[in-house]
Amino acid sequence: MKPIRKLAFVVNETKEGAPALARELADIARDHGVEFKRTTSFPLRAGFLKGHDACCVIGGDGTLLGAARESAREQVPIIGVNRGSLGFLTTFSADEARAQFTGLLGGDFKIDRRTMLECSPGNGTRDLALNDVLLKAEQNSRLVRLEVFADGELVTDYTCDGLIFSTPTGSTAYNLSAGGPILHPSAGVIAMTPICPHTLSNRSIIFREGVKLRVFNRTPGCRLLVAMDGQRDLKVSAQSPVEISVAKARLPLAQRGDYSHFAVVRAKLKWSGGFVDKR
Repeated sequence: MKPIRKLAFVVNETKEGAPALARELADIARDHGVEFKRTTSFPLRAGFLKGHDACCVIGGDGTLLGAARESAREQVPIIGVNRGSLGFLTTFSADEARAQFTGLLGGDFKIDRRTMLECSPGNGTRDLALNDVLLKAEQNSRLVRLEVFADGELVTDYTCDGLIFSTPTGSTAYNLSAGGPILHPSAGVIAMTPICPHTLSNRSIIFREGVKLRVFNRTPGCRLLVAMDGQRDLKVSAQSPVEISVAKARLPLAQRGDYSHFAVVRAKLKWSGGFVDKR
């Protein structure tokens, strides 16, 4: 990749060690003549990354999600440095970031372009999500009846606590907790997983990349909540369907040259090895 000459830092000050690490990396950037700016506010405002070569996010996966929409719109790669817990997206440890930051500034990284979802709640607005789109009742205690169409064809109607529409990147988040499948990041598909469905045969459905999904709220007297990446709530038109599809924009995520998705999954989900014959 080309060298980074203009860099934005996004720092989650609530994460232990994040401010100090940000100062260390900023000093390295300064020593190499890199122009940079810093913010502790996220989600990022529109235009914050315009004209930058990269964005260094220091925090957890939630911090990175707060920068993902702007990164995808401006096509600015994100370097995720983990100061949180799991770190599926922020794959550089603090020590790795310190040791490799000079190389990263010189362009020593590869770009993994992650699928995102585009959602329209029926009021003319559109938003992007890197992990998932959640549909549920505004009142947490209420069941909802949701009718799903794929490319104009009825899939089924669900009576459930809600529906999760997940990208492959988000498949290890809420989707996994709800019993959904783990998807490889390059799959480019959408997983739809019902939350506590009242029909036991209702399971996750995987849709192709070009599908156009429409979800109708058939619950009398109940308004829907549409949550994007668990961070932004969209206002829903009462009568119109919620439309969900794979977005044209991809998130450019910076990775080490030797990055292995399955190595990350094994480590984060604490998968053990297979049977070992000790005879």
